[in-house]
Amino acid sequence: MDAGRLNRRVTIQHRVESQDPMYGTPIVAWEPMVTVWAEVQDILPSRGEDMAEVINLARRPARVRMRWRDDVDMTMRLIIDGRTLEIIAGPAELGYREGIELMAEELST
Repeated sequence: MDAGRLNRRVTIQHRVESQDPMYGTPIVAWEPMVTVWAEVQDILPSRGEDMAEVINLARRPARVRMRWRDDVDMTMRLIIDGRTLEIIAGPAELGYREGIELMAEELST
């Protein structure tokens, strides 16, 4: 991985579940696991692709590449420049454990 391309700080969060002691309902919280340098590329459709069929721009998909980690999975989420993104694909191995690539899209309410 070219270190010069890793130009954005990305915080990886993992899900923590607990139970409300009074009502017994589940409580979900997100805790930071690690902050790493990464390359983030927003994914846009090409001229030949129909935006309605291929990519919904309201979702704002992104490709995220970072150095090799074996503790990242699809149950986690990313914080990038104040945006919260859920991991929708990956991680895929780049090279021989040189890095990983994730596909993520912004969470919307």
